[in-house]
Amino acid sequence: MELSCKSEYAILALLEMAAHYESGEPLQIRQIAAQQNIPDRYLEQLLATLRRGGIVKSQRGSKGGYLLTREPRKIILFEILECLEGLEARAGEENVNSKSTDSSVIEEIWQEASRAANSILQKYTLQDLCEKRDSRRQLDIMYYI
Repeated sequence: MELSCKSEYAILALLEMAAHYESGEPLQIRQIAAQQNIPDRYLEQLLATLRRGGIVKSQRGSKGGYLLTREPRKIILFEILECLEGLEARAGEENVNSKSTDSSVIEEIWQEASRAANSILQKYTLQDLCEKRDSRRQLDIMYYI
């Protein structure tokens, strides 16, 4: 399983919003884009998708921008990726007769790997990523002292 550029950019944007969640102030696209080095136009599309998925909300006006809809600890990575990438719809039983034995074995292993990856993504929240980032930043600071 590979992390797409789309998903990476979206998670980076969500991490930025999570860092400012407590303030309650919305972040503008240009702020997030500048902080995380994400192209503005692309970020705009990603945030629209995340808004439709109920992960972020937009606020209009001069002090408008984007906010997380829930606390970072309540947003699961799997939910984010599901919103962005969609679920892989597999017609498992439909083509069983037309598949070769070799293809069936490969398909079974791929499904097992996918279930394992999804299980791991279900365990981590946006808050977990923030904590990992913060602890890594602390280690980097101590390393340079």
